[in-house]
Amino acid sequence: MENKGKIFAVGISAFVIGLLLNNFAMSDVTSKIAVVDVQQVVNSSAQVQALKKEQQAKSKDIVTFIEKARKDVAATTDVKKKQALEQKYNNELKAKKEAMDKNYSTKLSAIDAAITSKIAEQAKVGNYDIVLAKGVVLYGGDDITEAVKKVVK
Repeated sequence: MENKGKIFAVGISAFVIGLLLNNFAMSDVTSKIAVVDVQQVVNSSAQVQALKKEQQAKSKDIVTFIEKARKDVAATTDVKKKQALEQKYNNELKAKKEAMDKNYSTKLSAIDAAITSKIAEQAKVGNYDIVLAKGVVLYGGDDITEAVKKVVK
């Protein structure tokens, strides 16, 4: 019986010591967390708006090119010339589209990097340890969206 009491006392002591150590270890883990609505930041960016307008203009140019190509092909009566003309226009269209896509990707990557660096700057200014997208956070965190939108413009 005395032996069971000692085992019980040792077990309780170990439990209490474990709780104290856990609380001590967790007390140093206080991170300052921010959230940002990335979609709002992107939509308010002047660079993104300019890129959208540029893409729309290039898309209109491609539509105009396609219409002209169709008319030229339709006007040609010789079958071999028609096929050669179709191939020529298809190659030109493919080259234009690839150039447009490459240009868009390059500019979009640069904008993404700029926005990411502005978010990081605002995190440093506010002494935040972690910045999460607002959509993944259910509760908590300081919203720094407006501050980021001001510096991104």
